[in-house]
Amino acid sequence: MPTKAAIVEKAKRASQVSIDETIAQDSTMLSSQLQVLFERLFSPDARKSLRRFSSTETAKLLGVTDSYVRHLAAQVESINPEKTAAGRRVFSLEEIHAMRQHLGRTKPSYLPMRRPGDHLQVIAVTNFKGGSGKTTTSIHLAQFLALRGYRVLAVDLDPQASMSAMLGYQPEFDVGENETLYGAIKYDETRRDVADIVRQTYFPGLDLIPGNLELHEFEHDTPKALADTNRDDKDMFFMRVGNALHSLEENYDVVIIDCPPTLGFLTLSALCAATAVLITVHPQMLDVASMNQFLTMTSDLLSVVKEAGGNLDYDWMRYLVTRYEANDGPQAQIVAFLRSLFGERVLTSMMVKSTAVSDAGLSKQTIYEAGRETMHRQTYDRGVESVDSVNAEVEQLIRSAWSRT
Repeated sequence: MPTKAAIVEKAKRASQVSIDETIAQDSTMLSSQLQVLFERLFSPDARKSLRRFSSTETAKLLGVTDSYVRHLAAQVESINPEKTAAGRRVFSLEEIHAMRQHLGRTKPSYLPMRRPGDHLQVIAVTNFKGGSGKTTTSIHLAQFLALRGYRVLAVDLDPQASMSAMLGYQPEFDVGENETLYGAIKYDETRRDVADIVRQTYFPGLDLIPGNLELHEFEHDTPKALADTNRDDKDMFFMRVGNALHSLEENYDVVIIDCPPTLGFLTLSALCAATAVLITVHPQMLDVASMNQFLTMTSDLLSVVKEAGGNLDYDWMRYLVTRYEANDGPQAQIVAFLRSLFGERVLTSMMVKSTAVSDAGLSKQTIYEAGRETMHRQTYDRGVESVDSVNAEVEQLIRSAWSRT
């Protein structure tokens, strides 16, 4: 007959939780419920679509007057604007691009794309502190540039794949094996052509290389590859992202890379592929201290990569203050502190903390996708003004790298 102590011990073991099994069960439950929620919000056959733009928005995007938009709509055969219940004309982004092409025939400045001699702009958006606004910055920048007429490729290197989800591809359900950039940079014979991985999105002018958890595999495979004495030094880990993107160079003007929130092999390879780096920072003391650690580690690791032949010549590097609250005194002090240290390397514009951006995100939209009528107009206008000012400043850096005014 078991003793009382044995019975107590058995009961204790029965009540103990196996953490791996618990996590697996929670993951399964959450995944299934997310699928149910997703199907409730969007039917199984549904795909995200982009709203139409008012004539006022269209005029702003093209840099012409409202009345001239009406003139263009009558001149370009492919344009057939819809009308709202109030009788106002609204245009698709494809129609806006058609107007831009029409204008560019007589005045090339309306066409912002790369010209002969302009190199592909690859912008790595990075920081390893969660909550710094890295993905929000990446996707809004990519969409802004697409709205302006650039050919944009968004690359989701974050295994959490929030950018992919925002652009209409659920990482758990829509992105299979070898369908992330990992499929094009892996070390074995199953490596794919990166062109086969690129997905079109509902946003004209913006393509996507999606992400999911398989991106972690690159972190596991690289140490084995480095230990291989027969490795090809012309295709080292830090060259792989750049080599893959090079084959797509003729198709795009700008590539936006949403880097992982870690300083691993993927991030280092993305930094070596980049022509520019945008580091997001939330103006709180803990976040700034974390960024300091990030900079120290990045510098140490990149110096090793540079000695091994990595390319670290950038057109520009900037810090972007995100989630800024104008009425927060300590935040203002930290911003002033950063500007005193880094000068012009801190973007003049800041990504203001905005309920318009967060409200749009509840339905997996950006502020550019959400119409002005979907929320309080002043809130919407302030949000758009903040995001636009940041993105316009980055656009100017891109144009400067191409020696354009």
